[in-house]
Amino acid sequence: MGRLAFRIEGDNWVAYFAKPDTMEGAIFLGSIKLVFVEDQGRKRIFMDLMKSAFTDAIGTIGGEVSSWDERAAPEHERSGRA
Repeated sequence: MGRLAFRIEGDNWVAYFAKPDTMEGAIFLGSIKLVFVEDQGRKRIFMDLMKSAFTDAIGTIGGEVSSWDERAAPEHERSGRA
C-alpha cells in the first residue's frame, strides 16, 4: 500500500506518506526543524506522532494499519545525514 517516509529537506526533517518504491506523488504529513530532533528521544516522539496521525487518518476512511516495518530508506533516497 505505502510507507511512512522521513527525509531531510534543508533544515527540516519531513514526514511523507509515499508509495513503496518511489517518492513521486508523496503526501506531505508534517515537518520539524532538525535542531529539535537531534535528541533521539525527541526524534522518536516526532516519528510516533506521525505514525499515530497517519493511522488515525487511515481509520477515518475505513482503512487499517496493522503494523509498521521500520527499515532504512532506499539508498537512492538517503541524504547522507543522519
